Amino acid sequence: MQWPSRQPRKQQISAQLLSHHQQVRPLPGSAGLAARDTLAMQIVASLRREEYYQVIQRRGPISPRRADPHHDSFEAELGVVHFIQQNAYDEAAWLIFLMVHLGKPATDGWRRLRDIYGKLGQGRWDWAAGSTNPAAFEQWLAANWQSIRGKFGNHRKYESLDPSKQRAMGPAVVDYVNWVNAAGGHQALFSQIILTAGNDPNVIFDAFYKALPVKGYGRLGRFDWTTMLSRYGFAPAEAGSAYLKTATGPKAGMRLLFAGNANSGTGYVPLQQWLDELDTTLQVGMEVLEDAICNWQKSPTAFVHFKG
Repeated sequence: MQWPSRQPRKQQISAQLLSHHQQVRPLPGSAGLAARDTLAMQIVASLRREEYYQVIQRRGPISPRRADPHHDSFEAELGVVHFIQQNAYDEAAWLIFLMVHLGKPATDGWRRLRDIYGKLGQGRWDWAAGSTNPAAFEQWLAANWQSIRGKFGNHRKYESLDPSKQRAMGPAVVDYVNWVNAAGGHQALFSQIILTAGNDPNVIFDAFYKALPVKGYGRLGRFDWTTMLSRYGFAPAEAGSAYLKTATGPKAGMRLLFAGNANSGTGYVPLQQWLDELDTTLQVGMEVLEDAICNWQKSPTAFVHFKG
């Protein structure tokens, strides 16, 4: 049994899904018990992921080794917490960007991030180095990309380290650094986005989502980046929608759930309306539903724990 302590929560969510199916709107994709329980378990998995970020930020002081790419104890999620605890705002936000850009595949973990952030053992591409001379970072990556181990995470599987490729990492980093530098640093940039957006967490999320001017960042990259900033408290943001217009996996999952067919052709507008209804029942948030339904549609009747 996966996560025994979470079984009551899974059963509660499964019951809520059944109630929604019977009383609010049919959910043909999860009408059967196996599919419903599998979806409930994916929602639990997504909730666990969100709770993890809350738990690590409630810990006492995080060792600097967690933020050191040359040390075996390096763990990027904890490294960000360490930098926040040290009031190293730029370094924490920079590490978040690298985390999102590279991803964390289940097979390799943070191996690729460690090689790049740790400059292949020859120093660090920290914020001070990268922001002072982003062109030098791009040149270093072009000269060393074949020595960098690991691979991109599943959400970034179309990216490349190869400078000859259209979605090469080097230009994306240059875009990001120049954007932040032009605003005077991460704190000034993020504060301005929030000030302009106002007090609504949904509007703030949308403002960050739309603001990122980086090559290779479409719907999924922007959603992941904004979600990560929210998790660490850089922005009081909460997704007000699942941004389905250009989605692939989440849209297919919602078509399967609400229409019973992942290829139904149901438009993103009614899907979002139905998703809003479902969240009124479940009260878990768009980030959780987007993640859970996307994972569920890959294996609708047998739970698979997707990690990368």
